[in-house]
Amino acid sequence: MVMADGSFRVEVEHDHLRKLANASPVQAVCELVWNSLDADATRVDVDVDHGELGMLSVSVRDNGHGFTHEEAKALFGKVGGSWKRHGAKSKRKSRVLHGKEGKGRLKALALGRVADWVVRYRDEAGNLMGFKMTLVKDALVDVEISAPEPAEPVLGTGVEVTISELEKQFKSLETERAVPDLSSVFAIYLKNYRDAEIFFDGERLDPEANIASSETISLDPIVADGGTHPVVLEVIQWNSAPERSIFLCGKDGFPFARIAPKFHTTGYVFSAYLKSGYVDRLQERGAIDLAEMDAAMADAVDQASEAIQAHFKQASAAEARSEIERWKEERSYPYEAEPTTKVETAERQVFDILALTVNKHLSDFSQQSAKGRTFQMRMLRQAIERGPDELQTILTQVLDLPPRTMNEFAKLLEEADLANVISASKMVADRLSFLSGIEQLLYDPETRGLLKERSQLHRMIAEGNTWIFGEEFGLTVDDKGLTEVLRKHRSMIGDETVIDAPVKRIDGSVGVVDLMLSRSVPRNRPEEREHLVVELKRPSVVIGPKELTQVESYAFAIANDERFRDLDTRWVFWAVSNDIDEHARRRARQEGSPPGRVFKDGPIEIWVKAWSEVLSDAKGRMRFVQDKLKSNVDDDTALNYLKKTYAKYLEGIADDVALEAASENVDAEEASEA
Repeated sequence: MVMADGSFRVEVEHDHLRKLANASPVQAVCELVWNSLDADATRVDVDVDHGELGMLSVSVRDNGHGFTHEEAKALFGKVGGSWKRHGAKSKRKSRVLHGKEGKGRLKALALGRVADWVVRYRDEAGNLMGFKMTLVKDALVDVEISAPEPAEPVLGTGVEVTISELEKQFKSLETERAVPDLSSVFAIYLKNYRDAEIFFDGERLDPEANIASSETISLDPIVADGGTHPVVLEVIQWNSAPERSIFLCGKDGFPFARIAPKFHTTGYVFSAYLKSGYVDRLQERGAIDLAEMDAAMADAVDQASEAIQAHFKQASAAEARSEIERWKEERSYPYEAEPTTKVETAERQVFDILALTVNKHLSDFSQQSAKGRTFQMRMLRQAIERGPDELQTILTQVLDLPPRTMNEFAKLLEEADLANVISASKMVADRLSFLSGIEQLLYDPETRGLLKERSQLHRMIAEGNTWIFGEEFGLTVDDKGLTEVLRKHRSMIGDETVIDAPVKRIDGSVGVVDLMLSRSVPRNRPEEREHLVVELKRPSVVIGPKELTQVESYAFAIANDERFRDLDTRWVFWAVSNDIDEHARRRARQEGSPPGRVFKDGPIEIWVKAWSEVLSDAKGRMRFVQDKLKSNVDDDTALNYLKKTYAKYLEGIADDVALEAASENVDAEEASEA
């Protein structure tokens, strides 16, 4: 209804208009830009006016054909009466129209209290005419409009909308955020219509320059409304963008609605355009804002979500493989051979997860020299092999990862079964290598005569490798009092015997000295003590009756020393050499006694063995543990944390079906959290 004072009343309830005037700042700007593009504008400028106190106004200006004074009532006087509803193409350039309901102009008031339109158009005689309109949020049903009058010819046709008395300071309309966001909305349009340009605060939107990759995916058609509607999904990955979005587009690819994804694509920002004629139908009947409640549309969105996730899993896998290959080429990757066991494979996967995540979060990791990266890679590998505690220290104190990333790794390490298996496997592998080295030194013709190496071997055993005599001796500590007692009675076995001290370099004219190792073994109660005393006889000595008697008398003297006589103490003595005679062998194989033990009386035990037996027993224990570790890695329970973490941090790199399933579970969990 046109009023006499140069205004007219909108034929709709005020409450309904208020609902239509709600929108996000970017959405409100987009609606005004779409109006400009639908009016065949070749240039649209969005400008934010700033004052000393911040944003003052937002304006959208175009060079389109505008609209006549008579059309103003049709455009503003009745919601739903837009001229666009009756045609699929723009008036002059035959562009596909975006708006068809006449509601978009009201979104301007989502930004501020007052919206002013300055309109220039050509009348039927070709004269350039202009008029002004004002819409105030407090009185949405009343639209003020001036009479048309001739306009300056130099200005040309077009519309400028200025929104003032802004609701607040909109961070989303700051240039660094608004430009990539608007680019994602208008990407398809600007790609299809090269004669159109959009500027934000003087910066031209150039979506193609911000595109990292693009892929088109065909989805199952939508069967609804008595017809079959093809569906195509275009996924664009951006170099930078403020948020991820799924746009519901008509068949020509222009977005009518925007949906926030309910899943994560770590490290990727994207816009996905679901294109279908069914979306056009929803738009035409005014149901596009409720698209997610439409069963057919909801199914299509779900299928699109799955396709997007699969796309970025493949992209992540390709990037990961490329990065790892680059590390291998520059020789910074700390593994040379391919894994041969399940444990090694699991360890390699854990390393890849951590290394790639560190590479993602620490910019200087990829920018530093290959030498520096090699050092950090080796440090990370050693931390994995040594166990979760060492790894946590490296990640927090050395690599200094961001808090959010550390929280993610803290969850990874909560279920550390596999990490412990890896560290245990490394220990077993090192021990087996140690045993092989001893065996070569003692029995290989090329090395058995190298006395220096053999003396070093003795010290190697003293330096934390007493496990070679049994796992019960693997946890031992030095005891100065015990060492002094051993030295006190050293004369019983020979003053030349070295007790718990480095073996000095010797020349070929002197035989290898005997070596006495002394350790205290932890017991259940503090007052209990157990002492391990190992005498490594020189390789030329064959242990026989004389040596056994010597060891026994020595053991008795030690056990009865005044320092230990009245204590709750258990004594274990070992005598080890390259060979033992038949007498000693019989003593070491008594019925009812374990192999190797030649004497037991109360708290005193004396054992004698050849190196071949010691090495064989130790290898047997290590291989048993190794088999058990492999069994644990084969167990789904032990690998459960790796599957979940691997799928989350390094989606798609493995071809394992179980990993794919685990990835789906993780995505489902994250979606529910979102």
